[in-house]
Amino acid sequence: MFTKTDKQNYLSQIEAEIARGPYHDDWSSLTSLNPPRWFSPAKFGIFIHWGLYSVPAYGNEWYSRNMYMQGTPEYEHHIKTYGPHKDFGYKDFIPLFTAEKFDPDFWAETFAKAGAKYVIPVAEHHDGFQMYRSGLSLYNAANMGPGRDILGELKTAFEKQGLLFGASTHRAEHHWFMGCGREFDSDIKEPLSCGDFYWPSERTQPDHQDLFAKPYPDSEFLQDWLLRTCELIDRYQPGLLYFDWWIQHEAYKPYLRKIAAYYYNRSAQWGQETAICYKHDAMAFGSGIVDVERGKFADAKPYLWQTDTAVARNSWCHTTSLDYKSSHELICYLIDVVSKNGNLLLNVGPKADGSFADEDLSILRDIGNWLSANGEAVYHSKPWRYAAEGPTMETEGQFSDASAPEYTPQDFRFTAGNGCVYAACMRCPGNGSVTIRSLATSDDPDKPHFHGIIRNVEILGFDEQPAYTIDGSGLHITAKMMCSDFPVVYKIYVE
Repeated sequence: MFTKTDKQNYLSQIEAEIARGPYHDDWSSLTSLNPPRWFSPAKFGIFIHWGLYSVPAYGNEWYSRNMYMQGTPEYEHHIKTYGPHKDFGYKDFIPLFTAEKFDPDFWAETFAKAGAKYVIPVAEHHDGFQMYRSGLSLYNAANMGPGRDILGELKTAFEKQGLLFGASTHRAEHHWFMGCGREFDSDIKEPLSCGDFYWPSERTQPDHQDLFAKPYPDSEFLQDWLLRTCELIDRYQPGLLYFDWWIQHEAYKPYLRKIAAYYYNRSAQWGQETAICYKHDAMAFGSGIVDVERGKFADAKPYLWQTDTAVARNSWCHTTSLDYKSSHELICYLIDVVSKNGNLLLNVGPKADGSFADEDLSILRDIGNWLSANGEAVYHSKPWRYAAEGPTMETEGQFSDASAPEYTPQDFRFTAGNGCVYAACMRCPGNGSVTIRSLATSDDPDKPHFHGIIRNVEILGFDEQPAYTIDGSGLHITAKMMCSDFPVVYKIYVE
């Protein structure tokens, strides 16, 4: 474990790296970052929420907070299932988190077969339990619970499969996350000091969107956050570093700039192209990759971006009552995001023992099979002149995936690549015929419509050669034998 001297030496090392450059802890320097060249072609990544919260498997990954909030279903469930909080608190899940079925090679093979190109496990969630070996806290998976360096094993397994390894940290929210446990007789007791599992458990609960909410975390907590994040960077050299939303708070900004400069400088030394994924406007535009949680944009963007969502609507981690999305919905989500110059980071939540629910594996197989046939419309693709056409309106913004869009055979998403336009029909037509209105011919080249030569049309994943005609109302395609439960992609050769 780090001594006070070790921590001070590490802080000095961090400052020295920042001073050395080429990146410094100011936005004018950090916005000179070029996005990693691997990111845009990758298009599809996997997010993993797995930790102590997977043991109760109740509610969602905020169990560690909600179980201490009197009046919540989690509070009542906890007492009924485990007894009073003073006798069995959140920390008492640690010995139950044994991960006896955890097989990192199986995970890596599963994600690779699903068509993912990068994977981001949660390194530390709001609960404060680190899923990696750490010198800053005893409360980590290598020292307690599984007794394994989960993050390190995953990195090795992922890289064997050619998957880029990233990591996420949600530590900032830990400042206040379990503070409600100090309002009654629980296992969260004074005194709390740096290194304690529950520290600091701030009693005053902030408005989660107030950029200036008080009380501010003190310098001890912020320095600990800085050290934990830099330790994560140095130990595991992640290709992407993902933060949750609370880094937008004013108190974190000076430390966030230091983390970004340190990460980018260290990455340059390692010969890696990396980036930070951030939400809202937590970082200056251009200093990382914009991330939209459980939502997306209505139109294509000129910059790279990412959405993260989950296979279930009601939780990021495994629970016994998950409301799963369909494979069709998730494949449509991927196509829609890619057509708008974005990447999809899709979350799955393993069970506490390290295995996956059958529903998770089925969804991943469906996505992998679809990408095997249609991947050329996704990987390395670029946005086309139009992202979409059709009657179904998309909801823009965060937390907009509460229900599935009702797509029709008139709904298309477009990408471009290989000298072709790819048109994904979001709902396979029952009669095998579609009309793509964005490809209607025009005799007036001055109008912003299609004015090219279509040489051929194919349907990815199907042997049948479709018939097609083009006129002033669109490109008409007919394929008698075509039938699919998933989106169908037309490859249109254009000169």
